Amino acid sequence: MPHRCRIALLALVLSAPAAALTRLEAARILTMDPDRPYAEAMVFDDEGRILATGRAEPLRKAYPQAREVRAGDAVVIPGLIDAHGHVLGHGLSLLQADLSGARSPQEVVERLRAFAADLPAGAWLLGRGWDQNLWPEKHFPTAAVLDAAFPDRPVWLERVDGHAGWANRAAMARVERPLQGDWQPEGGQILRQGGMPTGVFVDAAMALVERLVPPPDEARLRQALERSMAALVARGLTGVHDAGVSETVFALLRRMADEGALPLRIRAMADGDAEALAARCREGGPYRHPSGRLAMAAVKLYADGALGSRGALLQQDYSDAPGQRGLEVTGMAALRAAMVKARDCGLQVATHAIGDAANRRVLDLYAEVLGARAGSDHRWRIEHAQIVDPDDLPRFRRLGVIASMQPTHATSDMGWAEQRVGPERILGGYAWRRFRDAGVRLALGSDFPVESVDPMLGLYAAITRQSTSGEPEGGWMPQEKLTAFEALRGFTVDAAWAAFDENEVGALRPGLRADFVLLDLDPLRAEPTALLRHPVRATWVDGRPVWQRP
Repeated sequence: MPHRCRIALLALVLSAPAAALTRLEAARILTMDPDRPYAEAMVFDDEGRILATGRAEPLRKAYPQAREVRAGDAVVIPGLIDAHGHVLGHGLSLLQADLSGARSPQEVVERLRAFAADLPAGAWLLGRGWDQNLWPEKHFPTAAVLDAAFPDRPVWLERVDGHAGWANRAAMARVERPLQGDWQPEGGQILRQGGMPTGVFVDAAMALVERLVPPPDEARLRQALERSMAALVARGLTGVHDAGVSETVFALLRRMADEGALPLRIRAMADGDAEALAARCREGGPYRHPSGRLAMAAVKLYADGALGSRGALLQQDYSDAPGQRGLEVTGMAALRAAMVKARDCGLQVATHAIGDAANRRVLDLYAEVLGARAGSDHRWRIEHAQIVDPDDLPRFRRLGVIASMQPTHATSDMGWAEQRVGPERILGGYAWRRFRDAGVRLALGSDFPVESVDPMLGLYAAITRQSTSGEPEGGWMPQEKLTAFEALRGFTVDAAWAAFDENEVGALRPGLRADFVLLDLDPLRAEPTALLRHPVRATWVDGRPVWQRP
C-alpha cells in the first residue's frame, strides 16, 4: 500500500467511534512478553485492556466483531516510559528563554535579548539550559555579562542540569541577606571572587534567588503541564516517573486526572521531606487515581548535586579542581529521617546520587533503614548513579536497589566527565553494562528538561554511546554499551517494574493496558542512526490514540 494511502487509512480508523473490541494489525508487534515476543495482531477491549496477541488470521476468526485498525507496515512497541523526568520543569522551560546548546555567554545574551523583547517592563527574565562546558573557556559565567545587557531587569538563568543558577546584579540586589563575605548556605555554594558574589549559585544556594521570583499561578502551571505532556506523547512516551512533585502541583494533577486531561501516565515522586510526603502519610500511603493515569507512591530525595557544576559528592578531590569534593545537599541525619518516614508510610524511596561518595552514603543508609527488608522487593532506587566506586556496584544487587539511569547524560557529559574525575574513577561512570552484568535492574530515562524528552535519543545513546554526529568512533567507553533489546527493556519492562506497574504496563500481553507506539522502523533491527529520524507515527494509551503524526 502506498505510504500516503496507508496514513490516510490509519487516520480514518483512528477517528472511528469506539467499539467494544478493537483488533490492531501491524507488520510487526514487539511485545516484550517472553512467552510471545512477536505478534501480527493485538485485541483489546473498550477499557484499554489487552485480551490477546498473536497471528492476524486466527485473531480475525476469534474476534470477528472487533473494530479493525490496520497499521500497514508500522512496527508496534510497548509504550515508552521515561523513568526520570520533570514534567512541570519541562513545561516551564518551554515558557522561558531556551539557552540549551548556546556556545558562548554572548550567544546566551543574544537569545535573552530576543526573548525579552515581548516581556513587560520590570518582569523577571527567566531562562534555562546554559552549560559552561560548551563554551571555549569552560569557566562559570559572571553577572557582569548580564549586567551589560540588562542593567535594570532582574535575570535568573538555570544551568542545564538545574543544579546551578546565574543571576545579574538586579536580581542579586533583591536578596535580603548580604551576599558578600565567606558564609555559605547549607547544601549549597555561592561562588565569589574577592569575597563578592560572581552571580553563580550552586544547588541549595539557588533558593536565595529563586524564592524572589514571582511564582506561576495555577493557570500558568496548567499551561506548562499541558505543553509538556503534549510534547511527551508526540515522542512516543506513554508514561513518566516525575522526579519531585510538590503537593500544590500534585493537587492540580489530581484535578486534571479527574477531568480526563492527562494523556499519559504520571508516576509522581513527592518532593523530599515536605508537604507531599506528609500528605501521603496522612492519607495512609501510596495514592493511585482510579483512571490509572496518576499515582504518587514514592519520594525523591537529594544526596548531592551535579557533576557539571562540581556539586556531585566525591570521595576524593575533583581532578580538575583540587580541594573541592562537591556538596552534601542533604545531611545524613535528614536523609535518614526522610527515609524512615517514607518506609513507615509504605512509600518507595528514590534518592539522587551522582558522585561516588553520595552513592556509597545512600547505599549505607538504605541498608540501615531497610534492615531485614534489604534485598527484598522494596524497589528503592538511586537516581542517576553516575560515578560509582566499583566496589559498590555489587551492593545494588545485594540490597535490591534499582539503578535509575539516563543514557543521554553520558553522551552529553563525555566531552568533560573524565576531566572531572580522572581516568580511574571514570571507569565506574555511566556503567550501564557493569550494572546489568551484576544483575542490577536498570530503569532508563532522560532527566528532561536537562536532556531532550525524545526517548529515541535515549535508545540511540544506550546502544552507541555516541553523539548524534557519530562521535567518537566506536563509542565512548564502548564496553558499557547496551544491546538494542536491553535499551528497549530499560524504557519499557524495567521502567514499569521500577514503579510497581509491571501488572499494568511495560509489555503487550493479555491483562495489561493497551499502551503502545507505532513506529516507522523496528528498533531491534534498524541501524541506530535511524532512531534519530523521529520515527513515531502514533501514541496510544488505554487503547486510544493520544497523538498521531499529521
